[in-house]
This record gives sequence, C-alpha cells and structure tokens, in this order.
Amino acid sequence: MPSFRAFNLIPSLQSTLQQQGFVTPTEIQERALPALLKGKSVVGVAETGSGKTLAYALPVLQKMKQLEESGDAVAEGGRPRVVILVPSSDLGEQVAKALKVFTHETRLRVRTALGGAAMPIVRRNVAGPFEVLLATPGRLEQLMQQQLVSLSDLRFLVLDEADQLLDAGFLPAIKRILKSCPADRQMALFSATVSEEVQTLIEELFSHAELIETRGRHRLVSTLNTVNLDVPNGKRFPLLEEVLSEEVEGGTLVFANTREQCDKLAAELAENGHPCAIYRGDMDKKERRQNLKGFRDGTIKLLISTDIASRGLDVENIDRIINYHLPKELKNYLHRAGRTARAGRKGTVINFVTDRDLNLMKRLESKDAPIS
Repeated sequence: MPSFRAFNLIPSLQSTLQQQGFVTPTEIQERALPALLKGKSVVGVAETGSGKTLAYALPVLQKMKQLEESGDAVAEGGRPRVVILVPSSDLGEQVAKALKVFTHETRLRVRTALGGAAMPIVRRNVAGPFEVLLATPGRLEQLMQQQLVSLSDLRFLVLDEADQLLDAGFLPAIKRILKSCPADRQMALFSATVSEEVQTLIEELFSHAELIETRGRHRLVSTLNTVNLDVPNGKRFPLLEEVLSEEVEGGTLVFANTREQCDKLAAELAENGHPCAIYRGDMDKKERRQNLKGFRDGTIKLLISTDIASRGLDVENIDRIINYHLPKELKNYLHRAGRTARAGRKGTVINFVTDRDLNLMKRLESKDAPIS
C-alpha cells in the first residue's frame, strides 16, 4: 500500500497531510488521485466513510495552486475555477470545513453558496476573487441568473454524493449548469451507491470518464459489527432501553423513519431519564446545528434522527447506530450504517427487526454484507 508521498503532491499539501495524520491513502484515494492528477474525468463509487472528499480535494487544490504559481492566478470576483456541487447545506458546510484544513498553507480560497444561507451573506461570499466554490445546485443557478457568478473560467466540476443530488431532484439544475461550463472542463462524480438515475447520469454525461469502483461498493465495511434484534410485539421501547443500558465510549445515533416517530421517541426517552437531542429536517436550523455540535464534541451522547443524518454526515465519535425503525430501501440502510466504523475505526449497528423488515434483511444478505 503506497503512502501519499507516491502522488508527488506539492509541499503545502504534503505538510498538511502529515500534520493531520494522513499517511496511507484509502482504496478510493489510491485509485482516483492518479487519474485526476493526470487530468482525467473520474466516476468514483465507494462506500461511505471511505475518504471520497480527499480523493478529489487533493487533485483540485494541487491544480489550482500550480496555476497560481505559473502566473495564472484568479483575478476577478465571481469566476470560480472549481465548483463542487453538494446536495445539502449541512454537507456543504462539512466539506468546506474539510477543504479549509488543506487551504491554510496553500492560501487558496474556498467560498460557499448554499441553500438556506441568507442571500446578502452569499453575495459577499462570491464578491471577491476565489478559486473554489462549494454550492447547492439551486443556489448556484440563482447566482448565475443574477450574474453574480460566471462559470466561463471553470476548470473542474465535482458532483459530490451524486446519489443524494439526484434523490433531491437536482438533475435538471445540474444539466443546466453543465451547459454553462467550458467544454474542456475536467469532471468528477462521487457516490456511495449507484441508483438507476445515477447510472443514467453516468452514461449520459460521464461516458468517457474513468470508472473506479472499490471492492466495498454496496457492502458494509469490515470493521462494522452488525446485530439484529427481534422486536417482541409492542416491546420496541423496552428493547431500546435494554440496549442503551450497555454504555459505549462514543456517541449513539438512533434512526427513526419519520419526523413524528423521531419526536415521539425523543420525548419518551427524555421522560424515562435518557437525555437526548433531535436532528431532523423541518426544525430550526440554528437548533439543529447546536444539537449536531453537541453530538460532535461529546456533550450530547444520544442523537435521535431521521435519514437526514444518514447522508454524508461525518462525526468521528459515533460508536453505535441503532435502527429503531429500519428503512425500506437498501441504499438508505447503507447510508445509515456508514455513519459509524469510518476510516478504519470500529463501530456497531443494531437493527430492531420485525416481520415487515425481512425483505430488507434478505437483500442485505444477498449483498454479502457482514450481518449477524
């Protein structure tokens, strides 16, 4: 297994990798980095927690720094050379945070234009010169229509979490954005799963791209322990209390399928002496961020969520996932399970299984997922 030194990255990126403790690339990084550094377009399909963000971030930042050092620096405002499209503001903020770790030494500029952010703030973000724009498709289109952003100098377009972008209905916007990009732009698409819609997008827009599928595609990572518990009639909550009585060092993320189930469960837990917080859509964004911050820093040990937390959320200290209500779709299960046992760490997924969930269990077994 090579180290990151094998990719001949610029010193500033090598230095940051060393400072952050990155020594050995993951499979998706090892395979995608050389292709992207050579200027090829890439489709990368890899399980959650496999390091897809770094797989495109390092080549993007290297190319932008090399342009700057050759005398071709960005001089005009609102003309990014890299656009990274993300499906949600939460994921966008997470990716922006990861990128900014690597732009500190390179002095490259990352700006965000995310749905839900106040428009005056977004306008200020894109006003001056910058290299990288992290955007949700709808907000980017809005800025382009107002002539606040031009893609005429774009060199690199990334579709991050493509399955989620399409699930959110962004395909028409993505196609319109592509029409505004130079024909010679380099492209990358990364996804944890390949739905029929994603496959169609790949065939239509990435037909000449290099396809990279890691061995773990559609599988759960080997460091994940899965436990299936049969739910006695009407005994779901007592079973949860029994599970929670076994403490873990890190956080516990509990999934429900609907907002109503999420709120009801959180209230029942609080009434029975289990402090917890909620993380779901349709709640005050400030409160949601505060709850996530508390879960990240460990002041909140138990988080109750809908599938909003299964999509791209990266929290290092999640030791246990509990599927209080199992999802109907396999891809949603894989996204949920991918919140733990990330980057080689160990984790546990506990599934509360009823007769209605047997079809999902069979599909998991057919995917050769390590369940017990």
